[in-house]
Amino acid sequence: MTGLHWGILATGGIAHAFTSDLRTAGLDVTAVGSRSLDSARDFAAQYDIPHAHGSYDELVADPDVDIVYIATPHPSHVENALLALDHGKHVLVEKPFTLNAGEAAAIREKAAEKGLLAMEAMWTRYLPHMVRIREILAAGTLGEIRVVAADHTQKISTDPAHRLNDLALGGGALLDLGIYPISFAVDVLGLPEQISAVARISDAGSDAEVATMFVHADGAVSTTVSSSRGAGANTAQIVGTEARIEIDRVWYTPTSFRVVTPDNKVAEEFTTDIEGRGMQFQALAAERLVADGALSSDLLPIDETVAIMGVLDEVRRQIGVVYPGER
Repeated sequence: MTGLHWGILATGGIAHAFTSDLRTAGLDVTAVGSRSLDSARDFAAQYDIPHAHGSYDELVADPDVDIVYIATPHPSHVENALLALDHGKHVLVEKPFTLNAGEAAAIREKAAEKGLLAMEAMWTRYLPHMVRIREILAAGTLGEIRVVAADHTQKISTDPAHRLNDLALGGGALLDLGIYPISFAVDVLGLPEQISAVARISDAGSDAEVATMFVHADGAVSTTVSSSRGAGANTAQIVGTEARIEIDRVWYTPTSFRVVTPDNKVAEEFTTDIEGRGMQFQALAAERLVADGALSSDLLPIDETVAIMGVLDEVRRQIGVVYPGER
């Protein structure tokens, strides 16, 4: 344990989930900042946080804060992350990391300039079942990996003003939901060499459903489906020549999986039993990285984060989604 002092930037739902898991793991939450001092004080009281700040500037200037968790909507991530880095704070930035690859690269460059850790909060990569899956893949148990398939589908409000539908807020299924299966495919197969995407665009102009088909190294393929209009199975599988992995619902949260041979025999079963939602594992990883003097995650390097944002940029180009200010 490094004894890092965490600062929470913003007080929305994801900040509550993350901070609750930090407390579950016994980590030190020192300060919270919000655009509203009352909101910050309420949040601080709920989680027994010593310092409540009525602005993000005050939070990142707090000398007791070592690392800042960026929990604002993603159009603000680049501004907030750069602010924290300029004040000498490490950053864990909620996914999607930014709106596009250019913004992601700006954070990467600033972190390198300052000698600080910048890390994407893709919490799924740090969960126990995903750690075990990587071990199985590394052991060659599945043989040659040929297919990765995953979906992330939820039934979310159709209100055009809802954050997930408003282009001004980076709305759309791709960045909020699709980032999970696409990052998963890259984790298993590497970056795609060919990208194909189709989508249904909502009346608000955002992507309500997105399907992707990627071709990776050696011709392996991945498929993903994301939707904000209906809740599907939310399962995933990795298919190899010698076995497959079937990840249960909800695959991107702490869950179970099976290794199944071609004759449908179960070679291994894995179950997860943890406290909290599971967001603490990425925080523990960040603390370890800082203790080791690392400036990038080993499970999700900052270069890979930037490259994945580039993949999302290409998907958006193909489906015709452009955010305000990008034109």
